[in-house]
Amino acid sequence: MNDYHREILTSALEARTKEVTEYQVNITNFSLAIERIADDPELQEFKTQMQGLLASSILEQRKSKIMLDVIQSQLE
Repeated sequence: MNDYHREILTSALEARTKEVTEYQVNITNFSLAIERIADDPELQEFKTQMQGLLASSILEQRKSKIMLDVIQSQLE
């Protein structure tokens, strides 16, 4: 692997690490919001939106973790 290739992978590794962390922040925020909403009848539509965003963030984080693992394996 040449230096440029390693440089690109290192940059991608940093970006994916940040991305996984950002998804985790969102996952935590959505989870806490859902808990706080609980059974409040006026906020059920908002709760449904948060549940959708939570599910989406969990899935996207899984994808990011796969790509992070792939990048890390190339740098080993």
